[in-house]
Amino acid sequence: MAEVRLEGVSKAFGKTNAVSEIELTVPDGAFVVLLGPTGAGKTTTLRLIAGLEKCDAGSIHIGERQVNDETPAQRDVAMVFQQYSLYPHLTVRDNLAFPLRSPILKTPPDEIERKVREVAEVLRIPEKLDNKATELSGGEMQRVSIGRALVRDPAIYLMDEPLSSLDAKLRAELRIELKRIHDELAATLLYVTHDQIEAMTMASHVGVLDHGRLVQFGTPRDIYENPRTAYVAARLGQPRINLLPADVFAGAPSGAHTIGLRPEHVEQGKGEEATVSRVEHLGDQTRLHLDYRGHALTTLTDAHTPLQRGETILIRSRQALYFDADGNRLT
Repeated sequence: MAEVRLEGVSKAFGKTNAVSEIELTVPDGAFVVLLGPTGAGKTTTLRLIAGLEKCDAGSIHIGERQVNDETPAQRDVAMVFQQYSLYPHLTVRDNLAFPLRSPILKTPPDEIERKVREVAEVLRIPEKLDNKATELSGGEMQRVSIGRALVRDPAIYLMDEPLSSLDAKLRAELRIELKRIHDELAATLLYVTHDQIEAMTMASHVGVLDHGRLVQFGTPRDIYENPRTAYVAARLGQPRINLLPADVFAGAPSGAHTIGLRPEHVEQGKGEEATVSRVEHLGDQTRLHLDYRGHALTTLTDAHTPLQRGETILIRSRQALYFDADGNRLT
């Protein structure tokens, strides 16, 4: 495994700046998630590291090497794509072995068999080795796709939204599997997603991208609790943070334009009146959707609350975040 550094990396496609002056260090052994909506520059950043795109400016380092002029094969990276990218006519065993049979790697047959067996055990699919890829479920196919990267022992694993095409149950299962695999292998992993739950549950570090710029980098907890901007605050948290005009609650500091309230920071039982507009029972918790002075507000309450639509409750803010007119955090 190796540390990966991006120093002033930029890339444009025509007049569109896909990535702008990114400074990023992926620590050796870290699980880094790049988070942002479509068009934020996540996949372009991954492709630049992999060597599938060339930088317009800046440099990329893998370990002690600057790799700007190296081919994808020379960079020693393994990439997992959103789609399964398997050979349907081959067995799971042959799909896993395929990267090792590359003339560049020249892996001996006994070593190929050993690595395939080890990866199948890690992925918990050893009984599927002789099945054709077309005989697998969606979750199994994505496991094999991930396994094609794991057999390589590269400097860094690059994953481009590998779970987004799976249903919710499989995504939840494979999130746990990926984190377990990362912990077992102590691998360096850079993972791209727009899914904040994936970022919160898997990452050791999160980088938030906005229109090609890295706007904040840190642990999931630090970004959740101390976002630098309203944009960053809205990227993490489920339900999303409530962003309202700063003067709807008393106590806004000078220069405040927006107040940000996490759902758990809307205190109930004291304060001002709000009307329940919708109740969502989710089993382990209940979300209350409120109308507060004409503004929609979401908070959390007891899983077995008797509250119903149209009822009135008292609320007040605590641990509020304040942002100026440009969306920057006020401290």
